[in-house]
Amino acid sequence: MKSYKKIRNCLEDFIVSYKLYSKEEGGREITYQHLRCDFLYEEDDFTKNKIYMIHPEFIDKNGKPFNKETPIPLLGNASMWILNSEIREKIHKFRIKVGVKGYFMEGKRKIGEVIVKKIVSLNQEKIG
Repeated sequence: MKSYKKIRNCLEDFIVSYKLYSKEEGGREITYQHLRCDFLYEEDDFTKNKIYMIHPEFIDKNGKPFNKETPIPLLGNASMWILNSEIREKIHKFRIKVGVKGYFMEGKRKIGEVIVKKIVSLNQEKIG
């Protein structure tokens, strides 16, 4: 499995701690690496505001991405990758800060909660 760092040839934008919802809480039965969920800021309402293409890459306690066959734990950390560079510059550079809360979204369904832990390359110009 190639990590997003190798695929995109750049560092992640930021890192979050997450809590995936269990199936009983309305989440997925099992989650695997490279889940293509979207991101919703906590203060936004998905019926009135946009959700954004910011994809997670789940990482272990050493910061290494899980392989694609390993079920992802319900609690942990994830590197976050903003896919739309124009929106990254116009919106996310101003909204994403340490402590910002949000949700992993699958359509209109919240499947997990996140808190921004660290800004990595969000404020740098992306080449890759």
